[in-house]
Formats: sequence, C-alpha cells, structure tokens
Amino acid sequence: MTGHTLLSHQVLVLNQNYEPLMICNARRALVMMLGERAEVVEPSDSWVRSVRAVVGLPSVVRVVRSIRRPRQEVRLTKQNVLRRDRHTCQYCGAVGGAMTTDHVVPRSQGGEDSWDNLVCACTACNNAKGDRSLRQARMRLRKHPRRPHYMTFLQYAVKHPDERWRPYLFLESA
Repeated sequence: MTGHTLLSHQVLVLNQNYEPLMICNARRALVMMLGERAEVVEPSDSWVRSVRAVVGLPSVVRVVRSIRRPRQEVRLTKQNVLRRDRHTCQYCGAVGGAMTTDHVVPRSQGGEDSWDNLVCACTACNNAKGDRSLRQARMRLRKHPRRPHYMTFLQYAVKHPDERWRPYLFLESA
C-alpha cells in the first residue's frame, strides 16, 4: 500500500469513556495523536515513514479530554427505516430486492409517520397488506419497530470493520 492509501484507512475514535464517537481517516487520527488530543487504544499493522520517524498507524484511538455531545438522534427518513430493518421485509423476511416502507397502522386509521409505526416491507407484502391494519390483513410483524440508537447506524456504516473494533462497537463475532 502507498502512504496515501494508508493514511486514508479508517480509524475508530472513542470518547474518554470508550463510547464510540466517530470514524475518521488515519491522517486525522495521526494529527490528533501528535497534538496529544488522542491516544492509541488498538494499533493497526501498518506504519508510515517520514524523513525523521516511523509511526505506527492506529486502528482505535481515544480522545484525552471527554467530548460532551448532545444525544445523537437518528432522523426519521425512508432510507433510515430501511437501514434499521437491514433491508429485510418485516412481514415475510425477504432480503434485498425492491423494498419500501409501510405504516403498521395505516394513516387512514390514525397511524403516524414515526419510528414505531414504519417498517421495511417488500412490494408483495406491502400490496397484500394495503390500507388495512395487521389484524384486518391477517399479517404479523417479525419484529416490533422502535427508534434506533445512533450506535446501530454507526455499526451499519461499517461494512467490513477491523476485528479490533468489535469490543467497542458491540458487534457480533463473524
């Protein structure tokens, strides 16, 4: 790998209490480390060289001073509903293909646009349910919908996480 490619690899940044804050590139993580704003928690297997030094790249860093952030809320959008449900139909379990969102309680019956009332549905199930309640359509949900935690979306954003990230992101073993 070239130095430019190495500096663009992803690094997990943890708050002082080890809560995940964000994912940044190795260049930004090195700047934080050299400025003594972050310390290495998990090193990677890569190194970068300069004229005067050889520096190990981190896989996970932790900020030295705690960063106070307001509780992160995930915006309610169609794409985020599909992400929350992992593009899996909540009625039949189909994965992939044409997916849309469905109101568990239809708007015509007082249903709202909310995390608790929107689910991912394949086209066939969405058409079968139509403008009816679950009881009227004789359908069942595989999993009750709820507001996702921002951590869920951080996990979803990481397609192929470094194994060293698993304890900090609470990911299942491969």
